[in-house]
Amino acid sequence: MAILALRDIVKKYRMGDSIVTALDHLSITVEDGEFVTVSGTSGCGKTTLLNIAAGLERPTKGEVRFRNVALNKLKEKDLVLFRRKFMGFVFQGYNLLPALTALENVALPLVFAGIARKERLARAMQALELVGLADRCRHKPMEMSGGQQQRVSIARALVNRPKIIFADEPTGNLDTRTSAEIVAHLKEAAKRDRQTVVLVTHDSNIAGIADRIIYMSDGRLVDE
Repeated sequence: MAILALRDIVKKYRMGDSIVTALDHLSITVEDGEFVTVSGTSGCGKTTLLNIAAGLERPTKGEVRFRNVALNKLKEKDLVLFRRKFMGFVFQGYNLLPALTALENVALPLVFAGIARKERLARAMQALELVGLADRCRHKPMEMSGGQQQRVSIARALVNRPKIIFADEPTGNLDTRTSAEIVAHLKEAAKRDRQTVVLVTHDSNIAGIADRIIYMSDGRLVDE
């Protein structure tokens, strides 16, 4: 069953006097529980695709459906609530709050969800255990390596138990070995709860870990 469907997506940007087409009539379907990577050279439209799929940007034309909901037709306020409930995000920058511990950083999305303190800390610890960092729960970001910080950000994406996780070049700042470990943790954790993952990467080794690879060039799907 498809959890995400992008249908005939066009995205255009104005740059000075020119119009740039970032996505050119692109259609993609992602199945429930699938781990998909989107690969291609820099500037091919990978991040734009991810942003539109997640409702962070709106397409110029086309439709984005999350199951039976047309995301591109939701009002901004409703879209924010929808993302908070159903989506998790992992970015290249870890975006951790330096004054908070790993446990507190992971629990933060649950604060906005109105979860009671005892439950959110328990769920945050469980998420840290999934990525192998329970023993670092009291450490602050500056007391952890880059790979550990990225695992904390993955735990934070998992803690809300989202239906789908979007990851944009999550290993771009890491060495090859650590990158492979990070993606393996993400895949294992997501499979455990049958979560869907859409991960953007230019690294062919990382892309190869996925159930399916989508290749892009010049805003178009060129191969799967």
